[in-house]
Amino acid sequence: MANKPNEIRIAIPPDVQAGVYANSMTITHTKEEFIMDFALVTPPAGTVNARVITSPGHVKRIISALRENVRRYEAQFGVISEAAEPKGKGPIGFNA
Repeated sequence: MANKPNEIRIAIPPDVQAGVYANSMTITHTKEEFIMDFALVTPPAGTVNARVITSPGHVKRIISALRENVRRYEAQFGVISEAAEPKGKGPIGFNA
C-alpha cells in the first residue's frame, strides 16, 4: 500500500506500546516550551514515569484534540464526572 503524499508513518517501539499509567501530572513552562511530567503516585511517594516537552503552539493543538475527543467520548458513553481531589496529605491528581 503506497503512502499518500504528506502522510507520515509512525512506529511505536514495543517498550512504548504498553504505555504507562499516570494518576498525577505537573505542568511547568518557559517562554519556549511546556514540560508535562506524568507520575504514578502511590502514597507515601510517587515516581515520574513520562515527561513530554513541547512548544506552546503544539500545547494549544493538544488541548483542542483533547476537547474534541472528550466531546466524542461523552456523546458515545455519557458525561464524564470530574474526579474529586483525594483526601490526605498534599495534592494528588492532575495539577496545573
